[in-house]
Amino acid sequence: MTATSTGTIASFHLIRYADPGAMRYTAFDRPVLARTPGLVFRRLLGSGRGASMSLGADLRRWALLAVWRSERDLDAFLARSPVAARWRHQALERWQVRLAPLASRGSWGGIDPFGPLGAGRSGDADGGPVAVLTRASIRPSRLVAFYRSVPAVDALLREQDGCLASVGVGEWPLARQATFSLWRDAAAVRDFAYRDGAHRRVIGRTRDEGWYSEELFARFAPYGSEGTWDGTDPLGPLGPLGRADPLGPAAGPPP
Repeated sequence: MTATSTGTIASFHLIRYADPGAMRYTAFDRPVLARTPGLVFRRLLGSGRGASMSLGADLRRWALLAVWRSERDLDAFLARSPVAARWRHQALERWQVRLAPLASRGSWGGIDPFGPLGAGRSGDADGGPVAVLTRASIRPSRLVAFYRSVPAVDALLREQDGCLASVGVGEWPLARQATFSLWRDAAAVRDFAYRDGAHRRVIGRTRDEGWYSEELFARFAPYGSEGTWDGTDPLGPLGPLGRADPLGPAAGPPP
């Protein structure tokens, strides 16, 4: 799926390595990303085994969520960064998507990295695919209740009509978790969020019982998807790729 965007954009990258020891790359990548021109917000994220936030970790699969000052900065990162070069050389599988922010509420580390970007654009994705990011810092006293609710939400996501793909990711084991999901359209997102009784009950409990010390919900118009996620591009059926591999020739030997 391809398109173009102007102004600030976000991107999500899902990388699978052969070696469970790939978690060591998070230490190497943080200072590199901190020096990347045009990268205004980034989070390196571990991956769960479920469709949503979960206890099980997949030590071979890692994610990067990034916000860029411009599309040109993202292109430069993919072409020249040693992080992207390693993805090309060492990843068994990689998938990425460019994201135009539509709407956001809440905060991540005390800021909302998307909110001002989506002003006035909340209806842009009504006729096309939608990406959703939900992220929460879970209060220690609510961890047991939270993780008891996860299997039911996981099952709902897997069975939900209109959900193209979903993965649980997180910064810290257990307490700082997120879900990144892709949907056929905005109507499918609304149907999942508000019409299913089990999901609505979980949402109600998070509010009534104060499960989260911080949370963020963001919605995007995805475009420019590349690569595969569990063997396929979940956005592929919605349009041809039609782009050269943005990772391009390696900028040198991988670190």
